[in-house]
Amino acid sequence: MHDDDTQHGPLAGFTVGVTAARRAEELGTLLTRRGAVVLHAPALRIVPLADDSELLAATKELIDNAPDVVIATTAIGFRGWVEAADGWGIGDDLLDLLRGIELLARGPKVKGAIRAAGLTEEWSPQSESMAEVLDRLLEEGVSGRRIALQLHGEPLPGFVESLRAAGAEVVGVPVYRWMPPEDIAPLDRLLDVTVAGGLDAVTFTSAPAAASYLNRAEARGMLQEVLSALGHDVVTACVGPVTALPLQAKGIDTVQPERFRLGPLVQVLCAQLPARARTLPVAGHTVEIRGHAVLVDGALRPVPPAGMALLHTLARRPGWVVSRADLLRALPGSGTDEHAVETAMARLRTALGVARLIQTVVKRGYRLALDPSADTKYDGS
Repeated sequence: MHDDDTQHGPLAGFTVGVTAARRAEELGTLLTRRGAVVLHAPALRIVPLADDSELLAATKELIDNAPDVVIATTAIGFRGWVEAADGWGIGDDLLDLLRGIELLARGPKVKGAIRAAGLTEEWSPQSESMAEVLDRLLEEGVSGRRIALQLHGEPLPGFVESLRAAGAEVVGVPVYRWMPPEDIAPLDRLLDVTVAGGLDAVTFTSAPAAASYLNRAEARGMLQEVLSALGHDVVTACVGPVTALPLQAKGIDTVQPERFRLGPLVQVLCAQLPARARTLPVAGHTVEIRGHAVLVDGALRPVPPAGMALLHTLARRPGWVVSRADLLRALPGSGTDEHAVETAMARLRTALGVARLIQTVVKRGYRLALDPSADTKYDGS
């Protein structure tokens, strides 16, 4: 962490995409508190199963091959499961199964649904906290145990990963289905920003969200561009290995925390993003180029997108002159008028607060005023 990050947060100047539907607010708050600009685009919504063939198969399999533990996560989901089993004529078999094993409830509401079905839970946390359920299971030891989990979207990012890492076999009971979000516009915006180079990192907390993000890119005919951006410019952060599978299947490298929780996921970004920023000695100042802002001697200077595009182009070969024509090509949505470069350059210099960081080289273009001592270091880079 840089010393000056204490003033404005380690993620200041970076834009991070959040695809979670549940717990998105929590993740967004953790990121903004550390200075990031957050783009929220839920990649899915969770609906009760209409076609119950998967649930029927999973229920029969559990009745035939009893697990050691069943975790009930939502009252409506648990009631739906028992009612569906009744409809198939295996309701009593399911209740007998649930009587004979360790039944855990994720909180008071689910406990109510369990009692209403004539069952008693072995244990339930006071809070509605899956983290407490996870801690209890890991304390008991789960190696070699078979654990059935009533799925409802993202019960806790990394919940399944943590149990599997500790040696459990985890069986999902699909009481809900993942669907595309009702409002697809935020996801489309996030994909557009990914491709336009306006995103520094994107976070995923469930495999279905990662798959949905990629499927939507494919449906819009922009999958290759999105994969290229994720491969080169964007840090792709997943809460754990299960979440990362759809991305890895497309050849995307992902970063993951060692502990599969939201806090550690944010810490990974706090370590990765500042480390990727380019720091240069320019005109007697220290200039650190981040996603949508620049640190000049540790002070945060937000820069508009056109200015950032120019600065990234100048910084590719620091100290070298870049022509107006080349800078014009780098401008987002640029036309053919080189005057646009001068306008954007004037705004960039104002935003940086130190005009002489960028030198105008008459008739030739512009250059970053790299300190002479640094020239040899960057030549031909």
